[in-house]
Amino acid sequence: MDLVPEKKPNPAIKQVIGVISGKGGVGKSMVASLLAPSFAARGLKVGILDADITGPSIPRLLGIDCFRGESDGENLYPVQNEEGIKVLSINLFNENEDDPVIWRGPLLAKVIDQFWSDTIWGDLDYLIIDFPPGTSDVALTAFQTIPFSGLVVVATPQDYVTMIVRKSVNMASMLKTPVLGVVENMRTMVCPHCGAEIALFDDGSQNGAKRMELPLLASLPWRKELAQARSLRWSALSQEIKRDADRLANEVEFALTAFSPK
Repeated sequence: MDLVPEKKPNPAIKQVIGVISGKGGVGKSMVASLLAPSFAARGLKVGILDADITGPSIPRLLGIDCFRGESDGENLYPVQNEEGIKVLSINLFNENEDDPVIWRGPLLAKVIDQFWSDTIWGDLDYLIIDFPPGTSDVALTAFQTIPFSGLVVVATPQDYVTMIVRKSVNMASMLKTPVLGVVENMRTMVCPHCGAEIALFDDGSQNGAKRMELPLLASLPWRKELAQARSLRWSALSQEIKRDADRLANEVEFALTAFSPK
């Protein structure tokens, strides 16, 4: 079996960035939902493909959960939020956002192919793809179908999390997909009362990124306003959160240059 078949490029999309983890609950969708509006605020054309078919959260995080996706029978059309970010998610086609998707692996994989190949994205500078946890059919189909410019790995600084996340990193390597680096999430928390930064995990260094032998793109603290936010509208975010998102976007853009064709 050829693990790396010929991929399906979309000439209208300049860069495709995957946000992966392998582990649930580490803040992967939050990272994707901060990265996209940071790019959009710079005047870039941005889209997000929500590849987490059984646990989609991107529409709500970007404030478009009251809208519905459209199809003409052959093509799908993403919904655009108030910041101009184009979004496609299975939740935009469900009657209710809490309806479960109870599908077997091959059907999930087919949806990912359709979201990529049959969607009219238009011209985009960046398409960000938010992955589900694990290394199953959805991830395999995406890696085999989509020509990724690079992957952003999200992890919390715990040894067992690093072990699980490493599975996704190894899968990307097997499928010849470049990994840009690691976003370390929730090593610290910002006290909502005094603003002090308090260590949640203290292993003495950035060991998670070192163990995975990947560069550290950003270390994001836990913030109450992010943890409890219903959506992450850029206009409503604090300057501190915007600063963190912008630093991450800068590091991602810098890392992409290393993998760009010379």
